[in-house]
Amino acid sequence: MAGKARIVIVGGGVAGIELATSLGRGGSADVILADRSLSHIWKPMLHTFAAGTARADRQKVNFFAQACRNGFRFQPGALIGIDRQARRVRLAVEAAEGRPEVERAYDLLVLAIGSRANDFGTPGVAKHCLTIDDLTEAEHFHERLRCQLLARLDGGGLLEIAIVGGGATGVELAAELKHAINMLAAYGSPDLPGRLRLTLIESGPRLLPAFPEKVSRAAARILSDLAVEVRTGAMVTAADAAGFVLKDGTRISAELKVWAAGVKAPDVLAGLDGLERSRTGQLVVGADLRTTRDPAIIALGDCASLTDPRTGQPVPATAQAARQEAQHLSRHLGRALSRGETPATQLPPFRYVEKGAIVSLADFNGWGTLGRYTFGGGRLNGLSARLTHDLLYRQHQIGLYGPLRGAMTWVLDDLDHLISPPVRLD
Repeated sequence: MAGKARIVIVGGGVAGIELATSLGRGGSADVILADRSLSHIWKPMLHTFAAGTARADRQKVNFFAQACRNGFRFQPGALIGIDRQARRVRLAVEAAEGRPEVERAYDLLVLAIGSRANDFGTPGVAKHCLTIDDLTEAEHFHERLRCQLLARLDGGGLLEIAIVGGGATGVELAAELKHAINMLAAYGSPDLPGRLRLTLIESGPRLLPAFPEKVSRAAARILSDLAVEVRTGAMVTAADAAGFVLKDGTRISAELKVWAAGVKAPDVLAGLDGLERSRTGQLVVGADLRTTRDPAIIALGDCASLTDPRTGQPVPATAQAARQEAQHLSRHLGRALSRGETPATQLPPFRYVEKGAIVSLADFNGWGTLGRYTFGGGRLNGLSARLTHDLLYRQHQIGLYGPLRGAMTWVLDDLDHLISPPVRLD
């Protein structure tokens, strides 16, 4: 192989952009990052953009600017196919009229295209429900929400919203919506919170199944105090224009319907012939993060299925796991490339370290569990959990921007909060 190794990274989420930034700074490879969007957003913030309590334009990381500053190239485009024999990846430029296709050659292809909510084929969900898996969807939900709220600021009747999925996304979105509505009451409509009917539907026996049962009970209690109707053990069997139908025949009416349940890989992976996939469509990878049937393709984050050999359990589809995989790859692959080795160099096995989990219910409360490798383990509650939730995002920003620019971004965000409305209606 002549010249620098050609590394193409598809997907600019937390794993893709951190890997591209690190390898680009190293300068030992020709790195291209491809994404269907033109900017990066930290996915755990999507529910705040949907509710309007945060402005996406203040939190976007422009891919072109990030590439220019960090020694890699950005290619707009969504994955549509791979020629594994020729080692070329096909991309569709969705931002351009007609979706023109481009191809990029690679010596190593890294797929980090995330995941989607899984409707499990439930009738009517695809047609009638909104999702918030990316910024476009979060902004679309906010536009729909804004239209409904503007019609009700001076009366206008009841607004019914239903969210399916009692995991972190659904619970945080429910709390954020209540927080936004409470703040909007100060805009001249003090009775608005009383005209919101918000229902959270979970098929399992409790909310936040990844957290201890004590946290689940506390979250359900706080949501109930906020007048959110929590329905656990409720299986949705259909969705239509008027709402949801449950397995027991109950109907839950809703003008805005959000599906935040389940996780599955993007549908495009089903068309990649010859690569092993899991039951939920993820690409199966070995301990070195390479796909089992093609060592020239690596998968990271939610689109990868990796079994931890120490526990026999799958590595969770979380931002935490994606970051660790990207950091492992950038560290070891970066060193190999700097020594003049090829991307085919054998890398040490990845070892996932559980550092805990945090859920934040807007300004109402928050909880966190610390893994045994994080200050010896323990739990966070209230303000400490909410601050830690924010610090994780700041840590991500510093990783992308560097310490100085990352700190400046933090200060500018705080100043923006002082001068901008607490919730947006534009």
